[in-house]
Amino acid sequence: MVLSIIVHGGAKTITEDKVAANNAGCTAAAEAGWAVLASGGSAAEAVEAAIRVLEADQTFNAGFGSVLNSKGEVELDAAMMEGGSLAWGALANVQGVCHPISVARKIMDKKPMFLVADHAENFAAEIGAEMCTKEDLIADEQQEEWEEEKEVIDRPNTVGCVALDSSGTLVAGTSTGGTMNKPAGRVGDSAIIGSGLFADSQQGGCSTTGDGESIIPVVLAKTAIDILASGKHPDEAAKMAIETLASKVAGEAGCILIDPQGRVGWAHNSTDMACAYRTSEMDKVAVFTKKKQLVHH
Repeated sequence: MVLSIIVHGGAKTITEDKVAANNAGCTAAAEAGWAVLASGGSAAEAVEAAIRVLEADQTFNAGFGSVLNSKGEVELDAAMMEGGSLAWGALANVQGVCHPISVARKIMDKKPMFLVADHAENFAAEIGAEMCTKEDLIADEQQEEWEEEKEVIDRPNTVGCVALDSSGTLVAGTSTGGTMNKPAGRVGDSAIIGSGLFADSQQGGCSTTGDGESIIPVVLAKTAIDILASGKHPDEAAKMAIETLASKVAGEAGCILIDPQGRVGWAHNSTDMACAYRTSEMDKVAVFTKKKQLVHH
């Protein structure tokens, strides 16, 4: 029985003073998901548990601490996909929802749909998801950066997770606040199946991060899974997927992968990318803020 989980806290530039917070957040998320898997829980539960940790941590651009749009508001997107049945759930442009990933999972479990804006918020309220005022999701640091319109070096980015459970089911999830100062109503790749995430238990699971406008046209998550399914190691497939994106469009991106054997891989062409993972072969979570080189275990 192979268990495996990998999380990312975004493809971005991580300044020296943010390294510890990124490492701590990704480690906590991977540990939360691992605890679910190790106790026999499902991959969907593990992905939800991991991403909820990141959504509650203002270091990351998801849930609380998300970047602000052109109106100074937080608008959130999230999605989840289950690789056994190819069930999925997605929501976009929601405000006042504390944990969009939990709502995405509920949609996935109920009836696959992509819900937007107030309709998604109404659904979230109906199923008893944690709600808050839309101001509650704004962190002081993001408010200040937005008001001062200053160039943000370590702009936060999308979070995501892929997990493989004891039944061999792969699940991928992604959650984001989008891009700083985005036009109100803009939706990126994170909630789009095939671009921001993809899972097929026979082939692999992927979550992406980066410039949505670049990720969408190359269908990055599906591209990575197709390369993986051709027999490549997840590290190699991730690297090739990012190279494919870079050869076709301008933009920074990253992706995390797990294959059906539980092997993990990740790659990015941004300066840094927060990432943590654990597999059955490891006794603790490994955490990184950038990819050094290809290492096959």
